[in-house]
Amino acid sequence: MKKLILATLLSAAVVSPVWAADYRIDDQGAHASINFKVKHLGYSWLTGRFNTFSGNFSYDPANVEASKIVVDIDTNSIDSNHAMRDKHLRNADFLEVDKYPDAKFVSTKVEVNGEDAMTVYGDFTLRGVTKNIAIDASKVGEGKDPWGGYRAGFEGVAEIDMADYGFATDFGTVMLELHVEGIRI
Repeated sequence: MKKLILATLLSAAVVSPVWAADYRIDDQGAHASINFKVKHLGYSWLTGRFNTFSGNFSYDPANVEASKIVVDIDTNSIDSNHAMRDKHLRNADFLEVDKYPDAKFVSTKVEVNGEDAMTVYGDFTLRGVTKNIAIDASKVGEGKDPWGGYRAGFEGVAEIDMADYGFATDFGTVMLELHVEGIRI
């Protein structure tokens, strides 16, 4: 009987391995995105994204609370699909990219809210100001990729208030939509 239990446990470990791993965010293959949406004058939505960012995370499906995430964003890469508006978004009224070329998120805590659902808390630095934010996130999936690697994907949403980060022009709340696919390293 003991041999049967041991064989079953070993078989399960080989068939469905579970371990902590480190991942690099796949920003090169367009498998990750940082998008934003903010009301424009209260009449419509201005949407866009940041085209250049990098980051990594650690993830253990058996211990999700121990996950760690770090993301660096090149604020100059803002893209709202309108060159003149992007130039304005880069100036002192908004991102002031000459003075603050980077934004950064560093997780401080992960709270599990159910199967594949979590809240990721962390410090978000923008325009030289660091505030704690919460990202409502969920695991999209994980597994082997066609190139012999292993990937894990997540999505999340968060809100930040422009006033908290010292924007000269304040349209209120910015909604962030995050899609992250990591390649195990």
